[in-house]
Amino acid sequence: MSTATTDPSAELAELGKFFTIAARRFDAGGAAPEMFSAAIDTAWHALAADPAAHEAFALQHVGRRLTHVESKGFGTITWVAAYEEAYGALPEIWFTDADGVVNTEALTQYRETGTVVAEWNCGPKPDPGDGDDLTPAASYL
Repeated sequence: MSTATTDPSAELAELGKFFTIAARRFDAGGAAPEMFSAAIDTAWHALAADPAAHEAFALQHVGRRLTHVESKGFGTITWVAAYEEAYGALPEIWFTDADGVVNTEALTQYRETGTVVAEWNCGPKPDPGDGDDLTPAASYL
């Protein structure tokens, strides 16, 4: 394991991409993507502590409100290919814990196989009051 030096804006940039992947999955009738990065989830929790800022962030990135929900599990992260298609390879921050320590074993496995196997504790969910102000998928794809 190594320690990464991260800038909180890196976590938020990746959270925005994650929200975009989530919205695309929701639009296609798919399940919520799994949030497996403790570093990015920590930034999400900080953002969610300010509901107005969280809403503005979600609206900026996907044109709709998303909420943070508990969703525990372990297994293959199902949205990696969609991320790679849109943005390229997952950066190191996805394999970083809340203290800035990189899980080099998981990162190496991903780089060698293209697969991420991890544990997650949460994920996004469309805001239940968000029904009539959804932006059509084409506007942010």
